[in-house]
Amino acid sequence: MSNMNDRTDGGDSLLTVVVAGGANLAIAVAKLVAGVVGGSASMLSEAAHSAADTVTEVLLFTAIKRGERPADRAHPLGYGNAAFLWALMAACFTLVVGAGFSITHGFHTIFDGEELTDFTLAYIVLAVSFVLESVSMYQGLRQLRQSATRWETRPFALLKRTSDTMMKAVVLEDGAALTGIVIAFAGLGLTQLTGNTAWDGAGSVAIGLLLLFVAVTLIRANAGLLLNRSASVTLERRILAHLEVLPEVERVVELLTVVIGPNRILVAARIDFVDEATGAALESASAEVERRLRGEFPEIREVFLDPTSSAEDRF
Repeated sequence: MSNMNDRTDGGDSLLTVVVAGGANLAIAVAKLVAGVVGGSASMLSEAAHSAADTVTEVLLFTAIKRGERPADRAHPLGYGNAAFLWALMAACFTLVVGAGFSITHGFHTIFDGEELTDFTLAYIVLAVSFVLESVSMYQGLRQLRQSATRWETRPFALLKRTSDTMMKAVVLEDGAALTGIVIAFAGLGLTQLTGNTAWDGAGSVAIGLLLLFVAVTLIRANAGLLLNRSASVTLERRILAHLEVLPEVERVVELLTVVIGPNRILVAARIDFVDEATGAALESASAEVERRLRGEFPEIREVFLDPTSSAEDRF
């Protein structure tokens, strides 16, 4: 099994973000109109949800572009971590704007009531929104399934571990969006059946709590990546296997891996080479290690090898 941590295609991530952003912008406008005309708290919460998602996609687009900047003198390992910073900002925006508005507006509706005037428009907008969100969700899941197939793992196991925070954000937010639409449908339907607008307010609160969960999940994921998280145990085992198979390698004393950006890993290893290995053999072995690792795992961008004797390791 290949690394579950980092191999996804940057072009696919960009397309996924663009598709999601376009869908969310159209949906946000439609929900806002329906919410204002019909007076539904759930619809206004869904409008805030989609608006937050639209801004999130803009920030994720920025994250991809900033993270792709080449390395320079001031940043010799590149700007990959900038993607995690912008993705973290996007998650915080969802938390504050999307979840905050939905929960507070929902409680206001529960306690103070509201006047609903047009259910039909709201239902139509929600139905169309569900279709558009499904298109965006399909693109995100397609990329996720393709990546999972390459890594010979389950899609949601990959989603949990991947450093492609753009793909993770789109899949989670689209999943939350589809669930939120169902909740809004339920809130409006129960309000229409019972005449009690508290159901619509409760739907708004539920949407807010859903957004809260997604935002906190993404904040934790991006914060962990900003703190120099290691690659997966599976990848580290495969790297060890590539190192230990070389005839010049006596043993691997220490192996370190660090995620330095979406789909980017730094590998550093202290290696005890066989005593008979000459300087030329060490150079050849080091070049072979880097060639093999980069060939098998394109996400490995930097490889640093430190020849270490057994005597040095003992002290």
